[in-house]
Amino acid sequence: MEATLALLVGILVAASVYLMLARNVLRFLFGLVLLSNAANLTIFAAGRLTPRVPPLVPEGLSAPPEIVANALPQALVLTAIVIGFGLLAFALVLVYRGYSALGTLDGDNMRVAEPKSEKQEEGQ
Repeated sequence: MEATLALLVGILVAASVYLMLARNVLRFLFGLVLLSNAANLTIFAAGRLTPRVPPLVPEGLSAPPEIVANALPQALVLTAIVIGFGLLAFALVLVYRGYSALGTLDGDNMRVAEPKSEKQEEGQ
């Protein structure tokens, strides 16, 4: 199971790098989402994927009586999913506002605040 998950993480990272190298800002955003999902799967796999009982401690004991699942990777991944969704929502609104103001999603054409370089001035 871990080998399949490692292969899936590798495919997700490769696809995210491919999307993040594009000039289109929306593709970059989708690549960022894929990369965060790959990181979440990596953290989840690091917690060992074994079917065990939930990590509950019975009343009166200070530790569980048997081997239980590790709750820490699950909590970390759940927190990362919530933060990633908030980042995605903010970035989508930012991309939409950038497109409505500038009329393009090309990252090179969105350089409104930067001064023109000497090569750009010579060409015009």
